[in-house]
Amino acid sequence: MKPIAHFAPGPSQLYFTVEDHVRTAFRDGIPSLAHRSKEFEKIFHNTTEGLKELLGIPPGFHVFFAASATEIWERSIQNLVGQKSFHFVNGAFSNRFYEIAKQLGKHSEKIEVPFGQAFDSNPVVPADMELIGLTHNETSTGVSLTMEFINQFRNSHPNALISVDAVSSLPYPAFDYSKIDSVFFSVQKGFGLPAGLSVWIVNERCMAKAEQLLSNGHGIGSYHSLPFYLQNALKNQTPETPNVLGIYLLSKVVEDFLRRGVQTLRKETEYKAAILYQAMENHPMISAFVKEKNSKSKTVIVAHCGEHTGRLATYLENAGLHPGDGYGVLKKMQLRFANFPAHSKEQFELLVDSIEKFK
Repeated sequence: MKPIAHFAPGPSQLYFTVEDHVRTAFRDGIPSLAHRSKEFEKIFHNTTEGLKELLGIPPGFHVFFAASATEIWERSIQNLVGQKSFHFVNGAFSNRFYEIAKQLGKHSEKIEVPFGQAFDSNPVVPADMELIGLTHNETSTGVSLTMEFINQFRNSHPNALISVDAVSSLPYPAFDYSKIDSVFFSVQKGFGLPAGLSVWIVNERCMAKAEQLLSNGHGIGSYHSLPFYLQNALKNQTPETPNVLGIYLLSKVVEDFLRRGVQTLRKETEYKAAILYQAMENHPMISAFVKEKNSKSKTVIVAHCGEHTGRLATYLENAGLHPGDGYGVLKKMQLRFANFPAHSKEQFELLVDSIEKFK
């Protein structure tokens, strides 16, 4: 049976317009464009300006492209941390950001809470930290940080750079960019595109920090250092031959999202999340892994199914609804359901109906 919907949190369901955009791209020779050509510069400009409009990114921020969010973890530590970073860890991916900092020789620290739980509302973070790493939406566990939690650090730690991993939440969240310095995401999740491209959004505080580290003799990387990124971006170019097709497709999907309106996307996300959480709450064999209401992700919903996990997965797959596996040690006890713009209300309603009938 041809799948009706892919609910894995990444790579996830492709947005319904992507197939047509790919055809147009090949017809117009986009994959063979020279990355120093005027045609590519136009694509770069359209993509970055579209993202600024869609995500409400204010002046003073720059948009750069990398291969993956995993790369941006590394580039962030190289460019923004001389000695110390602090990380909030509540799952596998937030912990990986911390581990990369340690692997790069930084004196990094972390606060860690059990999977599925939230942090204390007023955490103690040492005053000398250069960067505070926050994962807005922990893909492995379905825990989301509130905006109040993220925004507190600008006042409490004004000298620290605030870096937000929004890999599995954008374009849903409306960030207050006056409270953060760096945010990044990958396109294979909320933007409904094939994997192989990520976006790094940084402000002038980040640029100044990278320049400071460089002038003090720190290694900040080579072709993807922030100064070299900016040098090229000012010409609507990239430091190296990029994923031209991926950037083009991102520009087209951003245009699609803008036509629908970001508020419509957000309201639909909230509706879909609400009906799935309600179905789990009312089911005798399935429950939401995250218990605290304000910490429940709207974009990666984790169902704790225990001994019923394998049977539920097979049941849904037979209905053409492919869930994502649980992550790591929770793989055999949980299923994860992505809730991105590529997932229609009708698909979610079918998913909910199917779960309600599962016995």
